[in-house]
Amino acid sequence: MEIIRAEKMGFCFGVKKAVETCYEVAKTTNGKKYILGMVVHNKDVVKEMESIGFKVVEEDDILKEKDSLEKGDTVIIRAHGTTYEVINKLRNKEVKLYDATCVFVDRIKEILIERQEAGDEIIFIGDKNHPEVKGIISFGKNINVFKNLEELKGSSLNTSKNYSVLTQTTLNKEKFLEIKEYLQKHYSNAQIFDRICGATSERQDATKKLAKITDIVIVIGDLNSSNSKKLLEVALASNPNSYLIQNENELDLSIFHENMRVGITAGASTPEEIIKKIENKIRGNFNV
Repeated sequence: MEIIRAEKMGFCFGVKKAVETCYEVAKTTNGKKYILGMVVHNKDVVKEMESIGFKVVEEDDILKEKDSLEKGDTVIIRAHGTTYEVINKLRNKEVKLYDATCVFVDRIKEILIERQEAGDEIIFIGDKNHPEVKGIISFGKNINVFKNLEELKGSSLNTSKNYSVLTQTTLNKEKFLEIKEYLQKHYSNAQIFDRICGATSERQDATKKLAKITDIVIVIGDLNSSNSKKLLEVALASNPNSYLIQNENELDLSIFHENMRVGITAGASTPEEIIKKIENKIRGNFNV
C-alpha cells in the first residue's frame, strides 16, 4: 500500500488566523470568553476551543435576546463572519469584540457594498443557508442568491439593469467557470467578480490531480464544512471510490486492501493532528 497526500490540504490562512486568535485571547484575557458559532466548521476544533475556556454563543440566541452575554465579556467573530444585525447587537451589549473573519470573506462583503452603492443589482452564487453567505448578503438589500447554474438559468434577469456577480469563497471553481461562461454569453450587463479563495481553488485542483492517480480518496473534514464537501465532489468526479470522514473513528478499514494507492486530502478547517491520526490508523493496519 502507498499513501499519497494532496499537494495542498488542511488549514488555510483564514482558519489558521481564527484559531490563533482564539489561543492568543485565551492566554491574555480574563473573564468570560465566547466564540460566535463554530469558529471554523470542524467539531474537533470547536471541542479544543472549549477545552481552553471558550463557550459557544449562537447568533439566533443573540438576535432573540436569549444569550447570557454581559458588558465586558469577550466575543470572537468566527472565520465565516456574521451578519450586520448580529454585529450591531454585540456592539450594543458593549462586549469586547475580536474579529477573526477571513480576509477573503471581508473583501467580498466590501465589493457587495461598493457595487450596490454604485447602483448595481447583486447576484450572489452560493448556499443561502451557509453562515458565510448569510453574513455577506446581510450588508446589502434585495440580493439575488442562486445555488448553482441551474437556478440562475431559471431566473429572469433584466438586460436593462447592471449586475455585479459575487460568489461564496468555497464555490467549486469549475462550476464558477460554467456560470461565468453562461453570463458572458447571455448577459453583457453582468460584471463578474472572481473572489473564490485561493486556498480553496488550490485544494480543489490538488484533489482533482490526486483522485486521478489513486485507487481511493479519503477526504478529511467536518460533514457540515462547505469546502470539505466541495473536495469530495471534486474527488468523486474523477474517482468514484472517494469518501468524506470527520476523524479516525469514522474510518472503515474494510474499504482498503494491501495493494492500494490511497489518496489523502483534507478541508481547510481540518487540523494536522486529525490527518495524522487517520494516516497512522491506516499504516498500523496495513504495515505501510
